[in-house]
Amino acid sequence: MPTIVTFITVVAALSVAMVLLMGLWNLVRGGSPNRSQALMRMRVLLQLVTIVIAMLALYFTTG
Repeated sequence: MPTIVTFITVVAALSVAMVLLMGLWNLVRGGSPNRSQALMRMRVLLQLVTIVIAMLALYFTTG
């Protein structure tokens, strides 16, 4: 069970990093400001999901 939880947490964290890099790439190439805003909102949402997953994993695997 802890292996699956670790894998899910890592995948969630990598998805945050990927969206962040997409936003930076959009910024560097001078892309649409609306797309940058959407990517920023998506990144914040994914960060929330990642933190919730990590906290739930800690809660259920310790104690």
